[in-house]
Amino acid sequence: MKSQTIIVTITILAVVALGIMFLTKNQQVDTTTISGPVSMDTAKSEQYVEYSQAELEKASQKRRVLFFYANWCPTCRPADESFNENQANIPEDVVVIRVNYNDSDTDQAEKDLARKYGIGYQHTFVQIDSEGNQVAIWNGGEFDEMMENLK
Repeated sequence: MKSQTIIVTITILAVVALGIMFLTKNQQVDTTTISGPVSMDTAKSEQYVEYSQAELEKASQKRRVLFFYANWCPTCRPADESFNENQANIPEDVVVIRVNYNDSDTDQAEKDLARKYGIGYQHTFVQIDSEGNQVAIWNGGEFDEMMENLK
């Protein structure tokens, strides 16, 4: 009876230890994915770019869509991937500009831009005209939703 109790206890401890190791390993992978650096693949085209005043001005004669993105946002990352994967499908007269919003990469110019358009949270899109006036605004979505919302 005593040996059966020891065997059961050892088995339970082994299962718990393996479970903890499995969960810890998966958690480390998820954390790296979430908090690791996010880079854009801008080599494909100039249709999806990171915000800078120069990029904003360079695209002034095109339909510009500001994508307010946060590196910690679980819905922003798939949208970012969708735009990277579909750069070749973005119309030539459209530029999507990824603007950091309320994250560790956000600078003062990006904060000012968010304030100008009244952005309350990440994963917001604002289409602006050549003068910088708001044409359309929507929340959420990826490439397909952007194409549907373009004016």
